[in-house]
Amino acid sequence: MVTLYDVPADELIDELAVRLEDRIEAPEWAQFTKTGSGKELPPQDDDFWFVRAGSLLRKVATKGPIGMERLAVEYGSKKRGSNRYSVSKAKTSTGAKKINRVILQQLEEEGLVETAQGEGRRITAEGRSFLDEVAGDVLEQLDRPELERYA
Repeated sequence: MVTLYDVPADELIDELAVRLEDRIEAPEWAQFTKTGSGKELPPQDDDFWFVRAGSLLRKVATKGPIGMERLAVEYGSKKRGSNRYSVSKAKTSTGAKKINRVILQQLEEEGLVETAQGEGRRITAEGRSFLDEVAGDVLEQLDRPELERYA
């Protein structure tokens, strides 16, 4: 049986993003929001919401139970002084918690993630099964490159 640990993370996340487009919906404000206080602009990718959802699902499965604070640190970035031309020493800033929270709530509604009281979020049996199914398909695509990817 193929698991999420058997395939490259970037390939798995891309395939999860494609499959999650049918299951969750990006809010209207998602195209205007920054992903953290250390960023100057919102993400430029059209499928940002679904890629983040796939990444969060994988992260909860591998590191779970995991809480919002830890996820904010995971998706944080380096932040310079007042602007990008500053010469001050770089500091780290946390990522936006609302993006992660809303995506996790959507994944909970789909039954892929559940709340572990006082510990954060963890993957459900249905979520583990979904991840393993996607990983199996990704491995098949990697083994047979003549297959058209993401058709």
